[in-house]
Amino acid sequence: MNTIMEARGLSKTFTLHQQHGVVLHVLNDIDFSLSPGECLILAGPSGAGKSTLLRTLYGNYVPSAGSACVRHEGRMVELVGAEPRVVLALRRSTIGYVSQFLRVIPRVSCLNVVMEPALARGMDRDQARERAQHLLARLGIAERLWDLAPGTFSGGEQQRVNIARCFMVTWPVLLLDEPTASLDAANREVVLELVAEAKAGGGAMIAISHDERTRDAMADRYLEISTVEASHAA
Repeated sequence: MNTIMEARGLSKTFTLHQQHGVVLHVLNDIDFSLSPGECLILAGPSGAGKSTLLRTLYGNYVPSAGSACVRHEGRMVELVGAEPRVVLALRRSTIGYVSQFLRVIPRVSCLNVVMEPALARGMDRDQARERAQHLLARLGIAERLWDLAPGTFSGGEQQRVNIARCFMVTWPVLLLDEPTASLDAANREVVLELVAEAKAGGGAMIAISHDERTRDAMADRYLEISTVEASHAA
């Protein structure tokens, strides 16, 4: 089976210039490979750098060392040092990301927030609307909320909108940061069903979850992330 994403020696440090140059070694020599249709669960204590790894793979952080590649349009593309236009292209069609928080443009309706990834790929608007309505209903977002801006929603409702938005389209690689953290048991089951459907379609995932049942339901493999000690810059 072809590798869809891999990292070799991936490291990330943060220098706290206002705290006497303390250097935080958040990630150190991370190695993994990921195949289509499998889910890699990041394991380790809070503060070990699991979310930092996802943000680095998504291009929010620039790694301090190492390599990370993803298969995009039939070839492996290096994420480290990628130009902004390449990162945007990857985010449009290859790497999806469900963060713990919904970030949306104010006053844009819930339905339009969810539809956006599909419209960006050229899906017919009526088809996108139908897909968005189906996902929102499946995730228990009441129809009376669909035309409202989700910035006014509860944390759990916002998380469900976030999930619906991401599952609007198929992603070769999907990064999931605590996708069920704010959800009740019924909606956790819906998310697990969506994950299973995406995997069955060949989607690969890297996920974080502190809920043991959720982890075990999603996981094909685990990658242990260890806490690294801070040091002082020379």
